[in-house]
Amino acid sequence: MTEITYPRLDAIDAEELLPLLNSPRVREHLIAHPLFTLPSLQQWLVEKQRVDATPGCRVRAIALNDELIGWCGIQRENDEYELAVVIGEQGWGVGKAVFLELMDWARAMGHREVAINFFHTRRPYRFLTKRAISVRQVELLGASFTRYQLAVD
Repeated sequence: MTEITYPRLDAIDAEELLPLLNSPRVREHLIAHPLFTLPSLQQWLVEKQRVDATPGCRVRAIALNDELIGWCGIQRENDEYELAVVIGEQGWGVGKAVFLELMDWARAMGHREVAINFFHTRRPYRFLTKRAISVRQVELLGASFTRYQLAVD
């Protein structure tokens, strides 16, 4: 049986997350940035914990059968709430389940709409397109993304 859990970021071992976030296969789907070091990752974790403490937001690690496979969350970005999902190769295939969990969180928090942005390297997602209010190309931090604007219902 596959069990997905969402531990708080202060409950995970940063050293377990480091190789996952620095994986070339993961990084090809993210905006280019320097590789994480343990100190820079710990700083990033503190910032994400600050986001987690913000009303309407939640940021968690993702574990599959007790193995850390990534992180996800609802974050505030430019006056709207945005879903974030970063999953390492060993967890590929559980993204839709994580997305549905995020939508449950958004519903419980009372959000009416959320957005999710996928880096231009990602293929289009039919199940998101079917659910989306709109799908458009956007530029963020100098990179191209597909933005799915979603009603939370």
